[in-house]
Amino acid sequence: MQITRETDYAIRCVYYLACKGGEVTMVDEIARKMHSPKSFLAKILQKLARADIVKSYRGVKGGFQLARKPREITLLDVIEAIQGPIVMNICALDKKACRFSNTCSIHPVWVEVRKQVEKLLRKRSFASFPCR
Repeated sequence: MQITRETDYAIRCVYYLACKGGEVTMVDEIARKMHSPKSFLAKILQKLARADIVKSYRGVKGGFQLARKPREITLLDVIEAIQGPIVMNICALDKKACRFSNTCSIHPVWVEVRKQVEKLLRKRSFASFPCR
């Protein structure tokens, strides 16, 4: 599993908004402070809004804020909102995707790795990270 650049920017963005304490923040500020390209970040924020992680506000005082409390948003939520489910191998997500899943000795390892990674990421909410 590899975190994409898009997911990295999304995580930084949610972290920044978590540290803003519910304040509505413009995309320009987030992009500048988190060293992310503004146009790319705007598209990422749309995905995060569709996943109910952020809310968007239009107008002069528009911007973004978290849709939920930082303790209610996990790293797993953000990763899945951008990349989809976490998998080491497609068979760990869908046994039908591999004709060897039922007989493969390695298949259970991929399933266990997926479960453990999800468990770890689900435990880490954005409230657990200190704001700097």
